[in-house]
Amino acid sequence: MIAARATTTHSVIAWNTIIRSHVRLGDHETALCVYLRMIRAAHLPDSYTLPLALKASAALYDSSFSRQLHSTASKLGLASHEFVESALISSYAKLGHLHFASQLFDENPRPRLGSFNALISGFAQVGRSKDAILTFVRLVNRGLTPDDVTMVHKWVIRLRPTTYLSNSLVDMYSKCGRTDLAWRVFDETTNRDVSTWSAMIVGLAMHGEAARALEMFEEMRFRGVEPNRVTLIGVLLACAHVGMVDEGRRHFEAMEGEYGVARAPQHYGILIDMYGQAGRIREAGEVAGVAVEAGAADAVVLGSLMGACEKHGEVAVGEWVAARMEEVEPGNDGIYVAMSNIYAKAGMWGEVERLRGWMRGRRVAKVPGCSLS
Repeated sequence: MIAARATTTHSVIAWNTIIRSHVRLGDHETALCVYLRMIRAAHLPDSYTLPLALKASAALYDSSFSRQLHSTASKLGLASHEFVESALISSYAKLGHLHFASQLFDENPRPRLGSFNALISGFAQVGRSKDAILTFVRLVNRGLTPDDVTMVHKWVIRLRPTTYLSNSLVDMYSKCGRTDLAWRVFDETTNRDVSTWSAMIVGLAMHGEAARALEMFEEMRFRGVEPNRVTLIGVLLACAHVGMVDEGRRHFEAMEGEYGVARAPQHYGILIDMYGQAGRIREAGEVAGVAVEAGAADAVVLGSLMGACEKHGEVAVGEWVAARMEEVEPGNDGIYVAMSNIYAKAGMWGEVERLRGWMRGRRVAKVPGCSLS
């Protein structure tokens, strides 16, 4: 049993400094001896002591000592501390007890980045690349951003996983904004398929690297890789981010003929939004008309056009898209709110009052406020 009593000989900080020095020198056995002397001197280890001792015990492959440290951490209420938890997971993983490491990780409903890093590293070291990828996906889905300690790209290079796993990494790194790491994985992937290229292009486009995304698209085609729907979403997004409307329209029109890719609602929506941002509402309306005829005008496509009409006060196109949206999403009160705003922007106050009265009669929740003065 660990007993605590006051002492004036050494502080815990001093003990930690000595232990840390031996760990850094690789003298792990001495580090643990100092730890035991600290305990015998009736000093309680803290959230800095235990990770150091766990690192030393794992380096010595001492499973028994690691379990004792885990027990100590639990008794002191430190097992769930960020530093201690990640050290415990790392220790168990290095000792080959991945079931204990996974169990400890799963017991925490909100694991921190350090714990994710430790478990990913543990899986990678024993060649369980699929489990490492799945853990990495969980990390991103929790809204955490990998740091330089999340060395997934290094084990990808070392293990040479399947193209599927590499694609997953490129996609995940891209989604969390780490296009630098996505590029490293992409660069080391030898058997790139359309999904590899598409994940990289979309990632670059989404994070403001439009020129590079478009260059990759041209290189992809030069290498004989045929694009798919996802690829063209990335290309159109890249054009949208830098205001290359005519270039975007060219790629859009080339989809079904030159590229052999069927247009989906997302493609129409991006092009409409592109025209809307440029104030070219009539052309945006023409694209929406094509989408309606092709059966690809969903709420997102029409909503993009309605937003552009609202921004620029485009009455005629707004009325047309409102009628289409009523067909697609009957009962959507936002349609009438947007239309009222369009009338107001155009100074058509009579229409605003008429529509507001109609909305009150239908008890529409969102009745926009405006001034008739």
